[in-house]
Amino acid sequence: MDQNILFSTIHSVLTKKGIKGKAHQAFIDGLIGSGNLLHYLYSGLYSKTDDHEKDFIEILEIIIDSYLERSPSLKKRDKAKENKDLWFLSNELAGMSLYVDRFAGNINGLSKRIDYLQDLGVNLLHLMPLFESPQEASDGGYAVSNYRVIDKRFGNIKDLKKLQQLLLEKDMYLMIDIVLNHTSDQHEWAQKAKQGDPYYQGFYYLYEDRSIPDMMESHLPEVFPESSPGSFVYNKDMDKWVMSVFHNYQWDLKFKNPEVLKAMLRTIFFYANLGVDVLRIDAPAFIWKQMGTSCQNLPEAHMILQLIKAALQIATPGMAILGEAIVAPREIMAYFGNGYMQNKECDLAYNASQMALQWDALATTDTRNMLCNQDIILQKPLGASWINYSRCHDDIGLTFEDSCIEQVGYTPHLHREFLKNYLSGRIDSSPSCGELFAVNPKTNDARISGSLASLCGLEKALQKQDKNAMQTSIDKILLIQANSILLGGIPMLFYGDEVGYTNDYSYLNDPKKSYDNRWMHRPLIDWKKNAKAKKNGTIENKVFTGIQKILNIRKAHYLFSDYNNVEWLDSHNRSVVGFNRNLKGKQMFCLFNYSPVPQGLTYYVFSSVREQSNKLYDLYSEKYINIGADYEHLLFEPYQFYVLSNY
Repeated sequence: MDQNILFSTIHSVLTKKGIKGKAHQAFIDGLIGSGNLLHYLYSGLYSKTDDHEKDFIEILEIIIDSYLERSPSLKKRDKAKENKDLWFLSNELAGMSLYVDRFAGNINGLSKRIDYLQDLGVNLLHLMPLFESPQEASDGGYAVSNYRVIDKRFGNIKDLKKLQQLLLEKDMYLMIDIVLNHTSDQHEWAQKAKQGDPYYQGFYYLYEDRSIPDMMESHLPEVFPESSPGSFVYNKDMDKWVMSVFHNYQWDLKFKNPEVLKAMLRTIFFYANLGVDVLRIDAPAFIWKQMGTSCQNLPEAHMILQLIKAALQIATPGMAILGEAIVAPREIMAYFGNGYMQNKECDLAYNASQMALQWDALATTDTRNMLCNQDIILQKPLGASWINYSRCHDDIGLTFEDSCIEQVGYTPHLHREFLKNYLSGRIDSSPSCGELFAVNPKTNDARISGSLASLCGLEKALQKQDKNAMQTSIDKILLIQANSILLGGIPMLFYGDEVGYTNDYSYLNDPKKSYDNRWMHRPLIDWKKNAKAKKNGTIENKVFTGIQKILNIRKAHYLFSDYNNVEWLDSHNRSVVGFNRNLKGKQMFCLFNYSPVPQGLTYYVFSSVREQSNKLYDLYSEKYINIGADYEHLLFEPYQFYVLSNY
């Protein structure tokens, strides 16, 4: 479209919608200023479709309608966030991810637990999928049957709005999920497709026979090879094969059809205007399919995310995007945008490699693999940020670079085999109690399930009533959490981990869950247990107060904001790793011992601050340490960490 025609089109749509005058000038300027980008992205995806210019005008109308529907209070909050200069980089943010029903019964019950979360130091709530999904085939809520209706188990949309208002009053933030890649096979669109409606059949990948599915599957990795092998399912109602990359009941949406994009964009804006602060886009790597590829991380998937981001930035700029792309470190960087599109795609991404590298270090007592991978992880652009975490609702995938494993002297497949056996407790000396998940019988690949506490040895320690082992497991929990909390990015705790919940095996008695061992680390909260967080000397108290203290340290020091101000240190001790957080002349040394035995680190690591002071203050133990000569050593107890300040 010619630029003059483009601007004329935008003005025409604005006039049609009654948008004019000073009150809307910032929005008008934003829409016109981003017009070329929007059209470039849309045309790159859909220029070969019929009526693509008409469809583009409809995209403009969706953006304008969403702006008009945004409440004055949310527009005011947008402005406040803008004044904070990328609010999601702040050291004051700390999150928790939780299942509403398993944490508090329902949304109203969650409202009554806000004080508990604030006491811990959490001010960003990630509510796992809330919208309708069939209980018998929900994938934990990620098989959505209605994007606009809250599942009755949790409450209703009014309850969510009340919760959002409460969070606003308490200066807290809300994050929810949207599943772009697929719907439940019981979604209205899928039901109409089954009934033969050609419009909705166009929303999915449907094939008359196995010829194309067979060709595609020759390039597609299996996501759930045990419970849902293959990537297509036969539907007898249509007598067609349906693409279902995840579970058989999750039908992949066909984003090659612009009607799908428009429908999902309306849903995204619906969430934005509910007051959502962070939208977690589930499985964005899969949203574009192309014959002859793995159908992951394709350029068109990035263009869709960039178009969504551009649209949000115009109409609802206060909502940030988190891309849940659990891919190798080199591939994750693309989700922040490359080249001109840098910082024009996802604002946030999961630091999944760092999470896995912590478990690698804990299992091997060797931090060199963690250190090697930082060359890639540190390429994150300034202005974007990580979600740092130790555990989540999902499994642990060993997504780090083979080249780094080789560089530190290990064989990649043997190293991963060791990690799987260690974390699943198959090695006699391992204290971990995990389980292998999604074992692929063809490749022997697998991921790991298990709660933070059980993987750190607490479950076995409790079984043996070994008090020393219990304390060791607590030390491991706090070590791992400290690394996640103090590194650049938003720390995201997983509910139950703050008081040391071990694996819950009751899922085995539920046929709706028994096929998926990830439910072992998705606990049903017993508030009598959580109340022990207030009782001195209990395991719950030690874990809760330890995490609480680390979060308070983070929030008290601006240099823990994410301004790419992380410098990893060369410790010359393979069991000890650390990084320097520095900003405006102030420095913080965060040091971690991943060994079960005492270790030492030469004071040479502090050479950059020795001229300013001969001592540092450990914010965690609240003690000073004197900086010795370069050949002398700072001593670490097993699994000890330091947070050393030079100011």
